[in-house]
Amino acid sequence: MSASRLSALLKQNFGYDAFRPLQREIMESTLAGRDVVAILPTGAGKSLCFQLPALVREGVTLVVSPLIALMKDQVDALTASGVPATLLNSSVQGAEASRRRAGLVQGDYKLLYAAPERIMTEGFLRELREWNVTAIAVDEAHCISEWGHDFRPEYRQLAQLRQHLPGVAFLALTATATEQVRGDIVRQLRLEEPEVYLASFNRPNLSYTILPKDKATRQVYEFIRERPNDAGIVYVQSRKSAESIAAALCAEGISAVAYHAGLQPEERAANQEAFLRDEARVVCATIAFGMGINKPDVRFVIHADLPKNIEGYYQETGRAGRDGLPADCLLLFSRGDLVKNLKFLDEMTDAKAAEVAARQMRQMADYAEGTECRRASLLDYFGERWPGDNCGSCDICLQPREEWDATTQAQKLLSCLFRIKQKSGFATGLNHAIEVLTGANTEKVRKWYHDQLSTYGIGKDVSRTEWAMLGRQLMRLGLIEASQDNFQTVTVTRSGMAALMNRTPILLTRSPAVAAVSSSAAKVSRAGNLPCDEGLFGELRKLRKGLADAKGVPPYVVFGDISLREMARSYPQDERAFLAIPGVGRQKHADYGEAFLGAIGEWLAGNERQRFEAEKAPPPAPKMKSEGAMNGSALESLRAFQAGKSVVEVAKERDLSRGTVAQHLAMAIGSGDLKAEPRDFYTEEEERLIDAAAAEHGFERLGPLHEALGGAVTYDKLHVYRAFKQRK
Repeated sequence: MSASRLSALLKQNFGYDAFRPLQREIMESTLAGRDVVAILPTGAGKSLCFQLPALVREGVTLVVSPLIALMKDQVDALTASGVPATLLNSSVQGAEASRRRAGLVQGDYKLLYAAPERIMTEGFLRELREWNVTAIAVDEAHCISEWGHDFRPEYRQLAQLRQHLPGVAFLALTATATEQVRGDIVRQLRLEEPEVYLASFNRPNLSYTILPKDKATRQVYEFIRERPNDAGIVYVQSRKSAESIAAALCAEGISAVAYHAGLQPEERAANQEAFLRDEARVVCATIAFGMGINKPDVRFVIHADLPKNIEGYYQETGRAGRDGLPADCLLLFSRGDLVKNLKFLDEMTDAKAAEVAARQMRQMADYAEGTECRRASLLDYFGERWPGDNCGSCDICLQPREEWDATTQAQKLLSCLFRIKQKSGFATGLNHAIEVLTGANTEKVRKWYHDQLSTYGIGKDVSRTEWAMLGRQLMRLGLIEASQDNFQTVTVTRSGMAALMNRTPILLTRSPAVAAVSSSAAKVSRAGNLPCDEGLFGELRKLRKGLADAKGVPPYVVFGDISLREMARSYPQDERAFLAIPGVGRQKHADYGEAFLGAIGEWLAGNERQRFEAEKAPPPAPKMKSEGAMNGSALESLRAFQAGKSVVEVAKERDLSRGTVAQHLAMAIGSGDLKAEPRDFYTEEEERLIDAAAAEHGFERLGPLHEALGGAVTYDKLHVYRAFKQRK
């Protein structure tokens, strides 16, 4: 079992010359028998992290997957690349299921996909031992955590595999997880001292635009009309909206289908298949659609309604541009969506869950109303910092907000809130204060005699919408605060009172007026698509569609758009040049090489060859907050360690693994926040052993180092060792 074969197999089976960030390190750790948690953004190549090692190790890799569509999608793609893989679920019955089971006994497959419900049945568990399962990959691992945005209770049973398959390592993968969710994954799967790999959450090829919502169906249509050849997803909250927007698009000549849990299973599956096979250009869906969908050429994602949390929004936008080519993300924002979502929480019987959901919804609304770079704000939520001042591909950075002097209006609002509480002895909601400011004649205003306040009607010249936006900006500045209960009453803070008494100047930024999507969102990133001969690209897409239909698979299983664009840039004419195209492995060359080379030759016979500049290097990745600046959890571990507790004691006290605490301390050593010596962590003899192994294997990747030491030195000590070496 050698990790050295990984590069050769990467090219041979998948057609790529280089790994993406962290892929190789994750693979080497799993091949060394370590438990691993890998948090990689959508499109960063999570699946390859268990697919490629499966070809290297003996036995079968069991892949836990939540959806039948996802399993079939991945098995089709693996088969097309010459990788022996299969699935067992409710779609496979009778003689075909028996044939696949026999193949597993005989060692015909390297990967087996199954859902957690199927895996945990008694008969299936017994068969797993007969099939020589040597590794387990848990895809969409955030589903195991009740703190995640897509909790699935059946995932909680997977820890029982520890007893049924002792000694088999776990690889848990997800595209989005806060630190709380990551800890829950480790605990619920009972992972043993796992290596945790956390990639950048930045998706450099995605652009982000947020516009005021105004006649959403028309805005959605205008956006899609500007992109006549692109496929995309429109997310909505209700089944009715999914169907009505799909019908409106179809009426305008745009092929669209609806997808939601209320459809019959056959219709839902048919609509999804139509989208995957490029027969429908747009799918209008509730959040029931999309988890694990592997369609790489989704060029836009529209949220016509406000998502319920930032993690869900991040994962849903992440379904655009999985192939690395530019893609657009549009959110239509209305404060009314937040109010509507919060009202649904009144029906929840679990008060704790309702409180968490309400907090997440308000975080999402704050993001939508924010005036900072969308990319920087999104990354900040996941613990990263964007290194520059302008990302160059969001509406904030490309259309700077107008700054205005809000002192007078702020004084009026702060004074009104103060007078209301002074008069009545209790705080009210922001909407009631706005009614007082604008002179509304409501029952509540009369009942509490707020029409007698000096601030009654002094804000008639400003719309209620503008007052509400001002109030939310003052909240973000800390001048007023909202209660944490569902009543959301607002009061003036100490800072707000100081600003009121001192007439402190308050400068704010003004959000843009409602604009046509075609003019606003189009300004954000359509440039940067991989330049190629567009005429040839179109012909290759037609050829791909025909070959895919003949095999009964989605077009991207044959080749992704990036492979076709590379073909339409370099015009390969022989086997060697064709194999140099990204995504072309031996099996795909054997299956499709003749057809595509023929089409390219035929094109050149009647068209002039175009020339293209070399691709520019991608921008540098943003840094994690822990690089040069400790994040909150790491600081907590550091303080406990500095108080005299050992790594083991800190881990136990904080309910973390030793490896995680060691990584926190390694950050502190690297940043200079922890003044320590190697002897505080490992002995002189251990250092001598590590030095000898590092001289041969280096210390950048800990997997080979740990393997070379035969496990004599633990991973937590290796993390700290590497930090000391890097600091030098």
